[in-house]
Amino acid sequence: MQALATKPQVRPVADISSKEAPLSAAAASDTVLQVEDVTLQYKTRDHIVTATYDVSFEVHRGDRFVLLGPSGCGKSSLLKAVGGFHAPRDGTIKLDGQPVRKPGPDRMMVFQEFDQLLSWKTIGDNVAYPMQVTRRFPASEIKPRCEQWLKRAHLSKFGSVYPHMLSGGMKQRAAIARAMAMEPKMLLMDEPFAALDALTRRSMQEELLRLWEETRLTMLFVTHSIEEAIVIGSRVLVLSPHPGRVRAEIGVGHIGFKDVGSPEFRDMHDRIHDLLFKTEEAHD
Repeated sequence: MQALATKPQVRPVADISSKEAPLSAAAASDTVLQVEDVTLQYKTRDHIVTATYDVSFEVHRGDRFVLLGPSGCGKSSLLKAVGGFHAPRDGTIKLDGQPVRKPGPDRMMVFQEFDQLLSWKTIGDNVAYPMQVTRRFPASEIKPRCEQWLKRAHLSKFGSVYPHMLSGGMKQRAAIARAMAMEPKMLLMDEPFAALDALTRRSMQEELLRLWEETRLTMLFVTHSIEEAIVIGSRVLVLSPHPGRVRAEIGVGHIGFKDVGSPEFRDMHDRIHDLLFKTEEAHD
């Protein structure tokens, strides 16, 4: 195995903030997550892969913060590192000022795979399971909380059925309900709608925003879709191709589903597209 790879010499790209959606001083001071100069590496049998290089960003309470970039740029690796599943080679990750060292119920994850639910448990029991295991809530609260979140996810009639009896979109709603029932400090979502058809994906995006409006839960959302990043996010961190480096941070919270197809939406889409796909030399 070769020696540990050294950091590539890359000039950082200046962050770009949207003038239309500035952060208030209160929001800026209410930081939930701090990612500072994080480089992530994986050791394989033959060599070392650098997933991200010197990535920094902050997520504030109530943010819908999106990590956007091409396949292989390290966005899912960043999500796993925030979740406590992968330690940085360099840099620090802090949640509410405390270093992230391991997974915990304060960070719940939702993946794109439909098999993330326990197949031998009913949908209601799936939602209850993390609460039972972690003992985060008194036993007397678990059933009412399950019922509350199944209702919010429009699954009240399906609490007694098993995952294989549900559609892909319903399974994702159940996974989101399970995560949000835990009231985590942060909801981590790794391309949760990527495997859905276009109509179901749009419906799930709208459902997620509806749930966010009810709870204002802090979200860290990974996608490779520019359109999804714009409609889901309040802020978007644009990452370069492998290894992932920060190209820009852009405020998009003022753009929603009602703006899809508008000149403003197209301009934002084109701006992000250029950041993603222009050559490295164009950004240096």
